[in-house]
Amino acid sequence: MLLSKNTNPKLRFMKNTLPNSNHSEEYKSWILELKQKIRQCQIKAAIKVNTELLKLYWQMGKDINEKSLVAKWGAGFFNKLSRDLKAEFPDMTGFSVTNLKYIKRFYLFYNQSDIIRQQLVDEIELSIFKIPWSHHIYIISKCKTMKEALFYVNQTMENGWSRSILEHNIDSELYKRKNNAISNFSKSLPDVQSDLANQILKDPYNFDFLTMTKDYCEKELEDALIHNITNFLVELGRGFAYVGKQVPLEVGGKTFFPDLLFYHLELRCFVVVELKTKDFDPSFLGQLNFYVTAINHVMKKECDTPTIGLLICKTKNNIIAQYALESSNSPIGISEYELNKFIPDNFKSSLPTIQEIEEKLAE
Repeated sequence: MLLSKNTNPKLRFMKNTLPNSNHSEEYKSWILELKQKIRQCQIKAAIKVNTELLKLYWQMGKDINEKSLVAKWGAGFFNKLSRDLKAEFPDMTGFSVTNLKYIKRFYLFYNQSDIIRQQLVDEIELSIFKIPWSHHIYIISKCKTMKEALFYVNQTMENGWSRSILEHNIDSELYKRKNNAISNFSKSLPDVQSDLANQILKDPYNFDFLTMTKDYCEKELEDALIHNITNFLVELGRGFAYVGKQVPLEVGGKTFFPDLLFYHLELRCFVVVELKTKDFDPSFLGQLNFYVTAINHVMKKECDTPTIGLLICKTKNNIIAQYALESSNSPIGISEYELNKFIPDNFKSSLPTIQEIEEKLAE
C-alpha cells in the first residue's frame, strides 16, 4: 500500500525545516562553494591545522551573517547545514549545531564596529587565528568587549596558556587586574625596564586557590602560598622563578629574613615579596626598602638589573600608598590580595600545642 507523502509526519517535518523554494537554488549554490572551501581547507590543514581551520570558520561566519541565511531560511537552517556538512565530511568534527552557532558568533564578535574592523586588519593575522578554537569559544562566551577579548588572545599566544589556565585567568578577571598596581617604577627604573616591570604586576592578586581560616596570620599565609607554589607562580605570571622563603640576608653582623624571594627571568632581577595581612601602612615600606637594598648588595650580580620590591597587603588606600612611594628611591610596587575560600570559624587557625596533644593522648 502506497502512502501519500503528505500523510507522513516525518516528511512533513523535514519539509518544514528545509529552505523554501525561493531560496533553495541559492542555498545549493552556496553549499557547493562551502564544500569546496572545506576540501581546500583539509588539504592545507596538514601544514597549518589551527590557522586554516579558524580562517574557514571566519569565512563561514561571514557568509552566514552577510547572506542573512538564518533570516532567510528560518530556525531550521543550522540543523540543515549541520546534516549536510556531516554527511559530506563524516570524518571531520566541528559541524554540530552548537559549534556552527559559535562560528557565527565568532565572526560577529570580532566585527562589532567599523572602527574595530579597521584595527583588526593586522590583528587578525597576528593573533586571532593562532590560538585554539576551544580557547576562542570561552573568550567570546565570557568577554564583554573586543579589547578584553584581544587581551586574552594575545596573552594566550605569548604565554602558551592551556584552556584551563585561560579559564582561570578569565574567571579571576586578570584583564581588570593587570597593570593595576601602584608603583614608583617610572622614576626608579630606566624606561624600558619600568614598562616591563609594570606589566608583571597585578592588583589584586587572586589567592582563591588557598583555603584559609578567617583569623590567619602572615606566617600561615606565607606557608600556604609556598605549599601551593605552583598555583602561586601561575598567579604571579610568566617569568617568575622561586628562589626561597625566609632567605637569610647577612648585613652588619645580623641576619634578616624577607618573606619570599623570586627571580624574574625577563627583567633579569630579584623580586622580594613581603606579605601583610593588614591594611597598608606607610611604615611597611621601610622594611621592604631595606630588603631591596640589602639584596642589591649581597645577592645581585653585575649581570642583574636592580632588585624590585613587591608589597602585597590585605587592602590599601591608593592615595596613601602613592604618597608613601614618592619618598622611596627603591623600585617598589604595592598590591592587594583577595581570598574567596574560608574554612568555617569552628576550625582553629593553627596546629595544636604539644600540651594539647599530650593531654589528648593521656585521655
